[in-house]
Amino acid sequence: CVLTMGEDEEEDYMSDLFIKQDVRPGLPMVRRVKEAIQKEEKQKEANERNRQKSVKEEEKERRDLVLKSALGNENKGFALLQKMGYKSGQALGKSGEGIVEPIPLNIKTGRSGLGHEEFKKRKAEEKLENYRQKLHMKKQANEQAADQFRVRFKNKQEERKMEGDLRKSQRACQQLDMQKDIDVPKETWYWLEPEEEDKKDEEDKDDECTSSDLSVSEKLQLLTAYLRKEHFYCIWCGTTYEDSEDLSSNCPGDSAADHD
Repeated sequence: CVLTMGEDEEEDYMSDLFIKQDVRPGLPMVRRVKEAIQKEEKQKEANERNRQKSVKEEEKERRDLVLKSALGNENKGFALLQKMGYKSGQALGKSGEGIVEPIPLNIKTGRSGLGHEEFKKRKAEEKLENYRQKLHMKKQANEQAADQFRVRFKNKQEERKMEGDLRKSQRACQQLDMQKDIDVPKETWYWLEPEEEDKKDEEDKDDECTSSDLSVSEKLQLLTAYLRKEHFYCIWCGTTYEDSEDLSSNCPGDSAADHD
């Protein structure tokens, strides 16, 4: 059998027949484009009219239509309100402080279970809170690292200062001991070691091992105490006092902090 196209049926603008009819000598390009756009729009409208709506779309259209329409006298609740003196557009309440529009309906159209949105909201809040905690912990770690660096830097500066005070005390001890004809220091580290010295015997090495166990702070404390006791000398004052009484009465103290 042969199928024929009706006169009122739309032609397919992408078919060979349509192209052959539109593409002809002397037809302007703008006109052909306009005709193609018009045919495409007509085809889309026809497809939209002929398309069968889904059940959800039909339910939504009916629901929106009912919600948009105002309540009439056939509604029992509205009729009761009118009997109590209510007028359309008036706020509820004895003094009119209530709402004017009805409470909107939140229609659930998705397939997720009840409480799913609240669950998603809670998960998002937990994720945000975890992110904030990570930022806070990172900030605390950075602050702690900065504090540790400052402490290490301060300790290093203090250690360098103590090393300088120790060398100063060793030079002063050597000079004062030699003035009293003391040829050998009380402890090997009481004097500055010469840059070039002969190899020492095993006993000297043992003494060095013993002295190396002391920290710079401990050495400085012992040596300054020796200078104050034996020579009445204070390295921070740079003064040799006459006796212990003169030292105790005129020297501020026996540490750098006392002299600051």
